[in-house]
Amino acid sequence: MKDQLVFVSVGATATPEQESFVRLIEERLRSEGLTPKTVGRNTFSSEAPLKAITELMDSCSGMVVIALERSWFPTGLDKRGGPRQASLHDTKLPTAWNQIEAAMAYVRHLPLLVIVEAGLKAEGLLEPGYDWYVQTLPLKEEALHSNEFNGVLADWREKVLQPQQQDPQRLSRRPNPADLSLLELIGSLKPVQLWSVLMAAAGVLAGTFSLGVHLAPSLQKGGRPPLSLQLPRPIGMAVGNSAAKAAWRSAAGSPARSQRVSK
Repeated sequence: MKDQLVFVSVGATATPEQESFVRLIEERLRSEGLTPKTVGRNTFSSEAPLKAITELMDSCSGMVVIALERSWFPTGLDKRGGPRQASLHDTKLPTAWNQIEAAMAYVRHLPLLVIVEAGLKAEGLLEPGYDWYVQTLPLKEEALHSNEFNGVLADWREKVLQPQQQDPQRLSRRPNPADLSLLELIGSLKPVQLWSVLMAAAGVLAGTFSLGVHLAPSLQKGGRPPLSLQLPRPIGMAVGNSAAKAAWRSAAGSPARSQRVSK
């Protein structure tokens, strides 16, 4: 079976310890038949970062988040100046891209494997309590061989491979338009598509208004509609069919004169 691509969300490593830990995870993924892909690490693009991430993620079957220390603050304040101000000590924060990419993967319904460095201040999608299990691990090789890690990895891998086993012809995970609300449909449109829809709607409204302007005077006076809106004459009119003439006059709003129809 062809290896499945998985998106790995990880910032640029700052220490040899971080780099070694990331490589161990990448090697473990490859041993499970999964190919790790990270923008700026092993995948490069001339596009803007978000566009490159979107294109790569659309080709992946799962997501691995590796949240490592990016910033460190010995002391600080949380909610400074407010009634709930709190002191912070030895605070470690990950890259904001972990949050962005995790959110993008979640809305695509990609299975998430979240690994957070021990001691990191985990917030948002990196804290426990959501639709995935968050593992807090030290940056050591033995942490990737524990029963807990092996069990979580096996369960996540099964979810990654399951869609491919059920539907080998699956091209994307885009939601079914029939299941979306009107607001979700509008939100899923690209700017060019949205502009085209608005222009088409404006054209329909303008046409309806123009039709009303032409019809209103005639209808108010009890007369016929404008010639361009009158019903076409039936074929029988051309050969002098009196019944056809009477029917046409009735449909066009003009009272038909009494005529004798010969059999």
